[in-house]
Amino acid sequence: MINPFKNFTKKKIGGLILIFVIIIAFGFGGFGGGFSTGNQNNIAKINNTNISTQDFMDYLNQSGLSQQVIKENIDKNVIEELLSSMVSMTLLELEIKNLDLVISDEVIVETLKKNKNFLDENGNFQRTLYEKFLLTNSMSAAMYEIKLKNNVLQKELFAYISGGAKSPNFLTNKYFIENNRKLDIEFIKLNRFYKKVDEFTNQEIKIFIDENSEKLKQDYIDFSYVIITPKNLLGVDEFNQAFFDAIDEIDNKISKNIDFKTITNELNVNVIIKKDYINLENKETIENKIYNSRKDEIEILEDNGTFIFYQIDNVIQKLPNLNDERFLKQITNLLFQKEKFEFNKNILNQLDKNEFNQESFDKLGNGEVEKTQLNSIKDINKFENNSVKVLYTLPINTFTLIVDREDNVFIAKVMKLEDIEISPDSDIFNAISNEASAENRNEILKSYDYLLNNKYKVIVNEKTLDRVKSYFR
Repeated sequence: MINPFKNFTKKKIGGLILIFVIIIAFGFGGFGGGFSTGNQNNIAKINNTNISTQDFMDYLNQSGLSQQVIKENIDKNVIEELLSSMVSMTLLELEIKNLDLVISDEVIVETLKKNKNFLDENGNFQRTLYEKFLLTNSMSAAMYEIKLKNNVLQKELFAYISGGAKSPNFLTNKYFIENNRKLDIEFIKLNRFYKKVDEFTNQEIKIFIDENSEKLKQDYIDFSYVIITPKNLLGVDEFNQAFFDAIDEIDNKISKNIDFKTITNELNVNVIIKKDYINLENKETIENKIYNSRKDEIEILEDNGTFIFYQIDNVIQKLPNLNDERFLKQITNLLFQKEKFEFNKNILNQLDKNEFNQESFDKLGNGEVEKTQLNSIKDINKFENNSVKVLYTLPINTFTLIVDREDNVFIAKVMKLEDIEISPDSDIFNAISNEASAENRNEILKSYDYLLNNKYKVIVNEKTLDRVKSYFR
């Protein structure tokens, strides 16, 4: 089926699940056991606070998700994800109540009047813009203002927890030094030690295939498909409501188990048939998209503004022919990756056992050791971000494996570091101070996260959750 939830995930879920660092990542596996049979009207419990099934259904209704979207994504944990979001919201509400945080109506009105969506070109609040917004989003003023109040209270909560985390001068200076020291390193590119793709012999390839024959078997499929556009369906060039209604009708027929041939005969469009097809090159083609979606025997996919309606007629799992150059290329690439992995793993084992030393480094480099200087922990001109961070944590004369942004692997040695201090009177000191304070706040919020995990026990009634899911099936 067409999957509208895929787009919704990017646009909606991010708004449902709290964006703050403090968001509580409760996995459902850690919620504990279910309720007793006397609590079947509750779907979750946080300490002594119950979340009723009706509360959760109201939350679903307010999420903006249609029943159809939820139904189509029920096996992708959409219900669990939304319940997790509601639990997180409820936790914050409990904390706000526990701390007696309040917001006056005057603050809400002032916040409302500062919303850029409701201001005219002169920066004045316009009631008509506000009412148009409410109408467009199917919300009442009371509902929106409750949400606004909750958002303001949440901000107050985070300000209460971490708002005083102003970094003193000595910590700001320490933060600047640690993140801006210059680091001299020596490194050896390991690519030159790997066996090249074209260096593997036929015998090596054959042995590899024989040893991995079951794993190397791949699906060969027979399938039929049609490309549906406004032109071949309705005789028009533009995407109109009639075209999307026709697509929905095809989708409905699929759900009613009407077969591919019957539907395509009614459409009167050209059917393309492919036999014994395999995707060995992973190029962006229609056939490969169908191949990659083959778990569904009959489906309609969106593809850059057009729609592909296909049916998988047959699937046979077998070993590709060694005479197929595409398969041969796959095998040699696998052999290359295997050799590369084994070589890097060997060095990593030596590093873990402290067996890799200066003598090992010099012997491996054989006069081809390169040098560079990193200007700060944010200097990613040569190596990727995480590798740079690792280098900045290591003592002098330490070795490690690092990579660049093209996934080339290096063995590197930290040679020398040079600390750069900053004057409190400099122009950038305030900016650095704010950055250091933000870092302190993040650490405080992480600690607060751990506190909440210990403070609140979350239990999900699995039976009620299953009943809710069954409702949408």
